[in-house]
Amino acid sequence: MREHENEWTGLMRLAISGDDGAYHRLLRSVTPVLRAAARRGLSRAGQPVDQSEDIVQDILLAVHLKRHTWDTNAPFAPWLFAIARNKLIDSLRRRGRRIFVDIDDFAETLAGEPEPETAPAGEVAAQLQTLPARQRDVLQSIAVESASIKDTARKFAMSEGAVRVALHRGLASLTARLKEQ
Repeated sequence: MREHENEWTGLMRLAISGDDGAYHRLLRSVTPVLRAAARRGLSRAGQPVDQSEDIVQDILLAVHLKRHTWDTNAPFAPWLFAIARNKLIDSLRRRGRRIFVDIDDFAETLAGEPEPETAPAGEVAAQLQTLPARQRDVLQSIAVESASIKDTARKFAMSEGAVRVALHRGLASLTARLKEQ
């Protein structure tokens, strides 16, 4: 890296003074180093490294747009790597905290969907019969017949709030009975 630092500083000084060829040589020289740094940073963060090229392009664009801010008396590499670090951090923040795992690697070890546990229809009907009439009717309508709260309220001439209360009380009562058994 030290051998590049003096070369990059010299090329950037020439580029600032208007030498387009020096600027192109500089960009060609720093790009592989930036690409490796971006891949390393993504890997450390648990992100897929195939996104490194986007970060490299962001870095190069920032270098181009901010090149007038570089102090020609200072070395170029620290300025470049500060931009690179900030662009990597920006990219990671945009992505959020996600960890990517290829599910194909685990397909054989993943269990299938568990069968939902359901009570036999006769048992459900028997349990519903133990509830007060209002709670039983509301539970039958919503849980068994899949009616909405609004439709159930209309059907039994109740307010939606009263339907919710009856539903909650009926479910709480059934839960308490089933825990006793």
